[in-house]
Amino acid sequence: MTRTALVLAGVRPGRDPLAEFAGVSHKALIPIGGTPMLERVIAALRASGRIDRIAVSIDRPELVTLEGVEVLRSSTSVSRSVGEALEALGGPLLVTTADHALLEPDWVRHFLDHLPDVDVVAGLARDRDVMAAAPDTKRTFLRFRDGRFSGCNLFHLRDRRALRAIQLWQIVENERKKPFTLLRRLGLRAVFAHLAGRLTLAYAVRRIEEMAGCTAGIVELPFGRAAIDVDKPDDLILVRRIVEQDAAARA
Repeated sequence: MTRTALVLAGVRPGRDPLAEFAGVSHKALIPIGGTPMLERVIAALRASGRIDRIAVSIDRPELVTLEGVEVLRSSTSVSRSVGEALEALGGPLLVTTADHALLEPDWVRHFLDHLPDVDVVAGLARDRDVMAAAPDTKRTFLRFRDGRFSGCNLFHLRDRRALRAIQLWQIVENERKKPFTLLRRLGLRAVFAHLAGRLTLAYAVRRIEEMAGCTAGIVELPFGRAAIDVDKPDDLILVRRIVEQDAAARA
């Protein structure tokens, strides 16, 4: 089965403070260990041995000239860009982001090897694994009865039925840094269960399925670093330090 990967590299509406901080036009072009983040992500996807086709979604296609990489013009939001890419490329489609600079081939293989038989899948990591891997990181965790989890910027869209989840993705995108506001979308029962410490991840997934009109699931990744992306200057400093330490350990 041919599997395509989409790397989101566009700029959100308005200025990009992190790109300005790093002195580049796009966050995806910020160098980590001497290599732009976008190229690091593409290299990891290729090294996984599970990806046959790679596409990049960016608002300025002329910035991406990597051999063997298709380029799509991004839309006005992440969710719209993903929807248009799924229409253009078809499924199954693995989606990640250019700021997932620590991405490793093993993470990609683990994610794809453990996909449930559903339309839309997201990768999550437990807080204990994230903090063990990077005690200095600051992540947003969603709390459930069965643990606290952070997103890992890895998604799988099986086919066109996954388009039904794109509208919900827009909501999640807008509220991703507001856990309680996002929780309210699941309904009052979910809110009360959360306040009582009884909300399970499985129940949240079922509610997402009902809201989106398609089947959904998660893959728990045992790699704490998988939850670390580069959103803020502190993230950039942390990721650069991790990469430098890894390079020194290999030397």
